[in-house]
Amino acid sequence: MRDLICGAIAWRAVNLQANTAMTPKPALARDAARKLRRDQTEAEQKLWARLRGSQLNGFKFRRQHPLGPFFADFFCLEARLVIELDGSQHADDSDRDERRTEFLLGKGYTVLRFWNHQVISEIEEVVQRIAAVLEVSRQTRKRRM
Repeated sequence: MRDLICGAIAWRAVNLQANTAMTPKPALARDAARKLRRDQTEAEQKLWARLRGSQLNGFKFRRQHPLGPFFADFFCLEARLVIELDGSQHADDSDRDERRTEFLLGKGYTVLRFWNHQVISEIEEVVQRIAAVLEVSRQTRKRRM
């Protein structure tokens, strides 16, 4: 029944948009995030398998989480940690990556960047590096309390 209702809502939204003279609204961040999660890369799949379900030291991660004008590939609110995976397209767009990192650092987040090939071929080292940053975050938070 739920699928039927959702399908009807989607059909109505598509037909209403097609029948209006107004320009279409930009996609919601939620919809864009869903598409990014659905179309994830091999490296994102491999890392998500190690982060999901709070299996890394009990820290909860989110995928394709909107932060300001950007989407974090992986985000841990508790540790204020953003993990970005970079493929070959990022070699040509390093200015945009730099602006994104500056924005996130300015908001108080820690940013870790890995190349896709690192995640695919050296997953244990990548997970160990993330775990080390999470532990530092946990220790810092304990001192504040």
